[in-house]
Amino acid sequence: MAKVVIAYHSGFGHTDVMAQRVAEGVKAAGVEVSLRKVDVLDDALWAELAAADGIIFGTPTYMANVSAPFKAFMDASSKPWFGQLWKDKLAGGFTNSGGLSGDKLGTLQALVHFAAQHSMIWVSQGVWPSAYSNDGKGSNRLSSWLGAMAQSGNSPAGVDNPNAEDQASARLFGERFGVAVMRWSR
Repeated sequence: MAKVVIAYHSGFGHTDVMAQRVAEGVKAAGVEVSLRKVDVLDDALWAELAAADGIIFGTPTYMANVSAPFKAFMDASSKPWFGQLWKDKLAGGFTNSGGLSGDKLGTLQALVHFAAQHSMIWVSQGVWPSAYSNDGKGSNRLSSWLGAMAQSGNSPAGVDNPNAEDQASARLFGERFGVAVMRWSR
């Protein structure tokens, strides 16, 4: 069975909510998924990432980039990078910030560059923005193409924070990623 690892950091719980929704989507595609916070960089994490068919990276956007703990994970990945252990694995990413823009695109671009350093193959959001569809599905309200984005209110994370539309977009992104992994790992 194909396996995806969601490697992420969550500062205040909002990115954790998004990671859970992405995982639901991956599972809906029939792919095994593991949620791994990158706060602890142990051998088990590196082994699980090496064994995965795809890795989805998640981080809040702080100061127009990835969070410091996620950047520490990126920097610590030099050993898998040197051995090209993630080469040809599928990669994707998601982020959230308090602001409507919050410069989340810069964060997703940093994740794409990180994946490219590891010779990974990027899977984009692939969810048509609700602003263009009027289909009532309420997905991809932030019109992100590179990866899943969310905007969180300045309140505790929970069922409605990030909002339902952003959570639905994260789930759809996870499902797209899961389908891509199934196709890629045949």
